[in-house]
Amino acid sequence: MINRNRDLLLLMKAPSSSEEAFEKHVEALHKVLLRVECNESFCAAHELATRTRITQKRTRIIRAIATAELKPFHFLISKN
Repeated sequence: MINRNRDLLLLMKAPSSSEEAFEKHVEALHKVLLRVECNESFCAAHELATRTRITQKRTRIIRAIATAELKPFHFLISKN
């Protein structure tokens, strides 16, 4: 198995009969997570609200989340 630097907990109804089937499931999960965990998906699902405006601009959202904490009166709003 290729180490993807992530912890996954896999719960399966039927016990896997082979290590190869388990690896196939993990690789499929990794492919799904790669598509979901990108900046484009994050920016499509969030808006940045500042004191005076709400923006959906990708660069502003990425710049805002680049720091550990958001600035005062900056809020990430989930569109989901």
